[in-house]
This record gives sequence, C-alpha cells and structure tokens, in this order.
Amino acid sequence: MDHRYFSKKVVEWYEENKRILPWRNTKDPYKVWLSEIILQQTRVSQGLPYYTSFVREFHTVHDLAAAPVQKVLRLWQGLGYYSRARNLHKAAKEVSKKFNGKFPSSFVALKQLPGIGDYTGAAIASFSFGEAVAVVDGNVFRVLARIFGVDTPINTPAGKKYFSELANSLISKDDPATFNQAIMEFGALHCTPKNPSCATCVFRSVCVAYKNESQQLLPVKRATKKSRKRYFNYYVIKIKQSLLMNSRNGKDIWTGLYDFYLVENIKPSKPEKAFEANAFLKSLKPKITSIEPSKTYKHILSHQTIFANFTLITLKNKPNSLPENNRFYSINKVAELPKPVLISRFLQDFRLL
Repeated sequence: MDHRYFSKKVVEWYEENKRILPWRNTKDPYKVWLSEIILQQTRVSQGLPYYTSFVREFHTVHDLAAAPVQKVLRLWQGLGYYSRARNLHKAAKEVSKKFNGKFPSSFVALKQLPGIGDYTGAAIASFSFGEAVAVVDGNVFRVLARIFGVDTPINTPAGKKYFSELANSLISKDDPATFNQAIMEFGALHCTPKNPSCATCVFRSVCVAYKNESQQLLPVKRATKKSRKRYFNYYVIKIKQSLLMNSRNGKDIWTGLYDFYLVENIKPSKPEKAFEANAFLKSLKPKITSIEPSKTYKHILSHQTIFANFTLITLKNKPNSLPENNRFYSINKVAELPKPVLISRFLQDFRLL
C-alpha cells in the first residue's frame, strides 16, 4: 500500500467522524500533556471528568507544581496507576522550576521529564509543536497490525521497534498532529478490539486481516505472567468520629495513598486470628466496645488480585501507642485524604463518610 494513500484515507475518515474533545481545541502543551497522562490506561469517557477537574483546579503548570502531592493524588483518586499522578507532579515541578513553565519543544527533550515516554512525548511534540513523530498506543498497534498484517508481538522490543518505524514511515510530514489524532481515533471508534466495523471500513480493500479473516488474531501479544493473589485483613480502628489511617510508602502499590492498619497473609485467614498473633491488635482488646466484620472484597489490579476483609473496631479510648505511619484523622479529614478505590468502597458501604 502506498503510504500516502494510508495517510490520506485515515485523515479523511477522521475529519468526518472525530469526537469533539477539549484537548483537541488547543496546542497548549500543558493541556495536551495533562490529557495524555490521564488517558494512559484510561477510556476517554472515564478520563474526561478528571481532565476537566485538573484544568479547573490547576490553571497552569506552575499551579500544579505548587500544589501538595496529596491534593494531586486526591484528584487522581479512582484512575489507578498512581505512579502516573506522582510523575505528573514531579514533571510539573521540573517544568515550573527548570524551564520557567515552558515545556521543551522537541520529542527528545520531552522524554527527559518524569513520566513521559515515547508515546506521550510524541503526542506533545506533534500536537503542540508540529514535530513529525508518530504516536504508537494500543489503538495504533491494532490498526497497523490488522491493515498491514503484522504478527510480531506488540509487547516485545522487536515489536515495539517495528511498529514505531512503520508508524513513522506513514506519518504526514505536513500535518503530523492530525495524522496522529486520526489513527488513534480510527482505532478507538472504528477498528475496535472486539467488533471492528469492517463492512464500512475505508481500508477494506487493502486490509490484510479482513482478507484473511484474522481481525481477532491481531495484534499479537506475548503471554505475560499470571496475576498473583494477595490476602488483606484490614482493621479499621474508630474512636468517636475519628479513624486510624495508614500512610503508605515504600515500593508497594498505592504509595502516597492512605488505607487502614493492615495484616497481609499468604493465604485466606480469619481476621480474628490476628488478635492473638499481632501485638498491636492484642493491646487493643481491653479498649474494644464493638467489632463489625465486612464481606470479602475482590479488587483487581493489573498484575495482582486483592481479596480484602475489613474489621471495624470501635474503641472507648485511644491506644497507648500507634504503629509507624498510622495516626487518627477526623471523618471529615479522611474524606479529603487520597485513598485507593478499595478503601473508598468500604467507607461508603459502611457509611463512614
């Protein structure tokens, strides 16, 4: 297929079918960057309210850089992959301080910022600065794999290199921004994962996957390791209108967020067993006025599945000492703290907020 034909056809389709989205009406690299970071691993319908909230709360990159990281994480709550939010804040600080609020204008320079890789760097460079560098996301992988019949696994170094080179050979040098928007939108709306609209496709006559009826086989993705199971017993310590919250740190999931006092087990375990084996919980027994167990919650992350039980423990007075990184917060303050969705689900179910 002639590469100019591909570019012409996908852009024509885009001009007739594109969605009206706020970040498409600007070349402001700050807003483009925000939208691209939010939309990683996130559907447009889910990400749009978050984008609106961030733009409303932080008008400029200086505003975002000056905000406490807890506020950034709280606004991000529910999107998952919280490292994106932490890197968002780090990059904002760097752009604000090192570049006086002006984003670098080249693909290579943009990739030096925290959280900006090939895809996001290409998006900002092309949308805001007109650099002819192709974006390659899940939609682009799918479109190119099907139309050109590429079966190299997309999650291998060889696959990523091949698809990047192919996309960059196809991109319009005159209007790279529109080309990039077009191919991503085509994958999102037309060449969809499960039910592509092949009957009305502008590439029907040249699409290798359509000719071979292999739409559901492409793109190829090499099998990854299985998701591991984790078993959490949370102990929710309550005194009057205050809850004991744990500030998570280290390299585990949810760094920078808040949950409750946690005992993790290698297999399912009854929550009451910990009252004898755990020194802190054992010390609470004389102070307990009521105990209320929860159902088991199942929470699925990208590479692990969490099975969590919550035990709401009401105390008549405060413990003599608290575990590291744990402190009591008023119910109103708990509502403001950044929390994993799992924790918010429990709080809502038990009407603690």
